[in-house]
Amino acid sequence: MVLHEMTTGEAAERLSSQLPGHRVEILKGSIVVTPPPDGPHQETLFDVGYEFRRAGGWEAGFKAVAGIGLWLPTGRDDYAIPDLSIVDADYRDAVVEKNCYAPHVFHLVLEVTSSNWGNDLATKVEIYAEALVPEYVVVDRKHGQVLVYSMPEGDEYRTCSTYKRGMSLTLASDLGVSLELSADRLLDGEG
Repeated sequence: MVLHEMTTGEAAERLSSQLPGHRVEILKGSIVVTPPPDGPHQETLFDVGYEFRRAGGWEAGFKAVAGIGLWLPTGRDDYAIPDLSIVDADYRDAVVEKNCYAPHVFHLVLEVTSSNWGNDLATKVEIYAEALVPEYVVVDRKHGQVLVYSMPEGDEYRTCSTYKRGMSLTLASDLGVSLELSADRLLDGEG
C-alpha cells in the first residue's frame, strides 16, 4: 500500500466536502474555513446585488455574483471565495479550475466580516491587491465601519476610505454605475 501526502488543494477539497455550508479557501498557502453566514450577512449581499442591478450594472456589462471563486496569483493552489463580486458579464469564459475564475474579470469584491474577520482586514487586502482587483470593500461589522480599498499596487492598495455609521458611499463608479449606499445599510443588512 502506497500512502501519499495530500496537497493543500486536496486537503481543502476534502474539508469542503466534510463541512457543508462552510466556505473553504486557500489564502497564501493556508486553508481558511469560514462558518455559514448569518441572516444580516446574507441580507447585505442580496441588497447590494439588487441595488447594483437597479443602478444599471447589467446594462453596463457586469454582474453581481455571490460566492464564486477567484483564482489567486499568490500560490499554486490559492483561491478566495468573496462574499460578493462584480464581474464581467462573460466571466464564465474565464474559468481557471475548481470553479474559480481568472482575476481579470473581477472589478469589485465585497466581504462582510464574520468570526474570522482578521482575514478580511489583513490577508485579503494583500491578496486582492496582488490579484489587481480594482476595488475591495470590507463591511467590517466588528468595528462598525465600511472600508473601501482602491488602486492596487503590489500587495497593497494605495487608497483606503473609511465610512462610519451615518455616512454614505458610492461604489462601482469606475464601471459607469453609481451605486450609492449608506454605511448603516451595509452594516445592518437592512434594505
